[in-house]
Amino acid sequence: VKELEESVASLKDKELREAAENENYRKRMRQEKDNAVKYANEALIRDLLDPLDNFSRAIEAAEKSKDFDTIKTGVVMVEDQLHTILKNNWGLEAFSPEGEAFDPSDMEACMVKEDDGLDKETVLQVFMKGYKLHGKVIRAAKVVVGKPKSN
Repeated sequence: VKELEESVASLKDKELREAAENENYRKRMRQEKDNAVKYANEALIRDLLDPLDNFSRAIEAAEKSKDFDTIKTGVVMVEDQLHTILKNNWGLEAFSPEGEAFDPSDMEACMVKEDDGLDKETVLQVFMKGYKLHGKVIRAAKVVVGKPKSN
């Protein structure tokens, strides 16, 4: 009887330890998941730090210099740097469909103008570029659409 009581006590103790281990495991997994979500964009943010610093330098240079062309060149360089980082490291591509056939799957018509010279709906002007992430449209291009005049 004493042996059975010791065995039962041992099993209860083992069960409690395993329950505690399971709870600790769940807490650890929850914490790892929370951290994964919290820091999911860390690499992207790290990639954007240099362009951010370059914008700060451009602003400082603009405050010291009144040479518009130099300031513009610096800002254009930072924009190019951002586009390159976002395309090469993250799969983000801008698109500006001026002159192309209107495609509602990746364009949003903000205005429509009739035009005698058109035989199909065509993008006349781009108000705002569109963006694709790994080929998926994440922002449609906002455009002015020219359409053939109706008779």
